[in-house]
Amino acid sequence: MTVRSGSPGWYLRRLSRMGPREVGGRVGDTVRRRRWRSAPPDCPGATGARFTAVLPAGTIAAVPPDAAKRLVAEADRLMAGHAEYFGVDRDDLADPDWFHDPKTGRRAPSGYAFDVPYRDEEAVGDIKQIWELSRHQHLTVLAAAYAVTGDERYAERAAGHLRSWWAANAPLRGVHWTSGIELGIRLLSWVWVRRLLDGWPGAADLFEGNPVALNQIWHHQRWLAAFPSRGSSANNHVIAETAGQFAAACAFGWFPSSARWRADALRSLERQLRANTFGSGLNRELASEYHGLVLELGLAAVAEADAADVPVPASVRLVLLRMTDALAAVVDNRLRPPRQGDADDGHGLVVDGAGTDRWGSLLATGDAVFGRLAWWPAVTGTDVRTPLLAALIRPYAKGGTAPAVSRPASRPAHFADAGMTVLRGPEKIWCRCDGGPHGFLSIAAHAHADALSVEVRHDGVDVLADPGTFCYHGQPEWRRYFRSTLGHNTVELDGEDQSVSGGPFLWTRHARSRVLVADASDGGTARWCAEHDGYRPSVHRRRVELTTASQELRVVDEVRGPRRAVRLAFHLGPAVAADLVDSRAALTWSVDGEDRSAVLDLPGQLSWRAHRGESDPPLGWYSAGFGRKEPATTLVGTGFTDGTEDFTTVLGFHG
Repeated sequence: MTVRSGSPGWYLRRLSRMGPREVGGRVGDTVRRRRWRSAPPDCPGATGARFTAVLPAGTIAAVPPDAAKRLVAEADRLMAGHAEYFGVDRDDLADPDWFHDPKTGRRAPSGYAFDVPYRDEEAVGDIKQIWELSRHQHLTVLAAAYAVTGDERYAERAAGHLRSWWAANAPLRGVHWTSGIELGIRLLSWVWVRRLLDGWPGAADLFEGNPVALNQIWHHQRWLAAFPSRGSSANNHVIAETAGQFAAACAFGWFPSSARWRADALRSLERQLRANTFGSGLNRELASEYHGLVLELGLAAVAEADAADVPVPASVRLVLLRMTDALAAVVDNRLRPPRQGDADDGHGLVVDGAGTDRWGSLLATGDAVFGRLAWWPAVTGTDVRTPLLAALIRPYAKGGTAPAVSRPASRPAHFADAGMTVLRGPEKIWCRCDGGPHGFLSIAAHAHADALSVEVRHDGVDVLADPGTFCYHGQPEWRRYFRSTLGHNTVELDGEDQSVSGGPFLWTRHARSRVLVADASDGGTARWCAEHDGYRPSVHRRRVELTTASQELRVVDEVRGPRRAVRLAFHLGPAVAADLVDSRAALTWSVDGEDRSAVLDLPGQLSWRAHRGESDPPLGWYSAGFGRKEPATTLVGTGFTDGTEDFTTVLGFHG
């Protein structure tokens, strides 16, 4: 059954996942939205406003030449009007229509912001396509290009886009005033545009000397103070809201309410960073890209605090330190993190060109701010963002309130609170095992029904892949597939998901998993075992063993309970070709011009078939990024389980 966001059934299911306090808060939000329908108040005066949160002298000179070259190439592409968002190439960015969706050709309606049905693609278009450009992260790229080159063309284009956007988006009018995460990230972008344009003669007249800019900045902060994400929605969105609010209140602290906004945002940021992060440092949404987004936002917020000399609770830096160590622990040998949960290509601060490694950049910043540990993987790439942030953020040991903290002496492999275990073998074999909670908070918005799934790479190549996310709104059959149990490397019973979906960002019943064994020692064999109860009264238990000497991964699935139909899926990465004969698949791929191969011996009790690029229903796809998908081979075994037999799969890598 498909339940669309905004339908009566969805509202009932959504309400069922809220507590009384959240319901009360949302009722207050509704009353406030109705009250705000009248003409918005005037922005208070900001006489004598000055921007002082500038980069220290010598910062731009520290940007590596190759990173600067990539940045300028990206800026030149933008100057020519070109950019790509979520698989759609745009050529209209010289003078963009801020409400146009290039994917569907639709244009979002105007009117009072809270009347815009932004979840309805038929009425509005693909909201992600419309919102993304208005995060103004292309403007931080242009401003950074000005900073490293001194070429005023970049500054003038960025200024022109800001003036255009401000003129087209009066406060509380239109789709760009409907979502707090968008306002928060946009404010952070404006702070950095102003900072990077500081040497340009027109910078002050564009911002602090411009009544239109002041009005926009004030109304963005007023909105964020009034409508925080709350309760079951207090995930990465609330981090973006508070980080953006805090950044603006520090750098643009020109208004009577600035001190209050700054203090409230910092309190919320501290509380929500802790709430959104396991003690181990992994993000509680168990979605790797959101781990990256939250870490970027947190680092950017601390940069603003240090630039403005605003004291930050020690717990904020401690959470960011743990997040950075956790990221260093889970990446593979190519610095790629797990492809777990939802991913929408969201970034907190963008000042780099294409080809810059996002995860390498975060680890480089972590090294500059916190110091790398001996077991961290090496980062060989360069980026623009690290020297900019490092120039503003006090090194952790000099943070003033930094407590003594124990950091891992060796690379962690098992994160008990998150239920994630990473097994590593010879020849750069990497295997993630999932025995963790079904997402975060009562709705688990960005979770997938992937309990006990495995993800296997060889030298950074996806062999047994997590297919990804692809889409959020507008294509319910694809949204359902990419987050389904069948869409992951695990067992499905009776054609049902392990957890029950109530909408594209809502799960009404969560499978509960527990890890029984997690031994990732450097001995001859690493072992993992876990089980979940999503198919009550049946229990699915999975054992995984990675043997060093034989370069062999063994997966044993047990289903205990009544007789049920079973499907076992293994999704291959798009670079992997498969020749399936009966229950044996010969796998081949290449990396860096070198041919590689493996053999996948599948359970003989099941009937096996290869699927690739099927659409009705979807099966055999891989999404490398939001809005993009490509055919990939999925091997599916079908049959029955009587509750007593085991299903054994062996993946053997060739030298």
